[in-house]
Amino acid sequence: MQLIAIGESLKKIDKLTEKTLLRRYSYIDWTGAKGVRDIISHHYFDIDAEEIFWICDQQVTPMQQTVEKILQDISDNKSQR
Repeated sequence: MQLIAIGESLKKIDKLTEKTLLRRYSYIDWTGAKGVRDIISHHYFDIDAEEIFWICDQQVTPMQQTVEKILQDISDNKSQR
């Protein structure tokens, strides 16, 4: 369920920022993260448990660190104004 929430949030961020914010941090596969949300939500019979495990084990931490960097960059930009 957390991967669904992450994917949905990323879609909303992309929409609110007219696809400009996440593009600045292109070393993360944002499209893939949003796609995982779609697969889990709508194509649950196609879920590969090993792939989900790999995503959780290898991809979530770098994404979390990048989101923390995004938040810091936004905070820094606000304080510079």
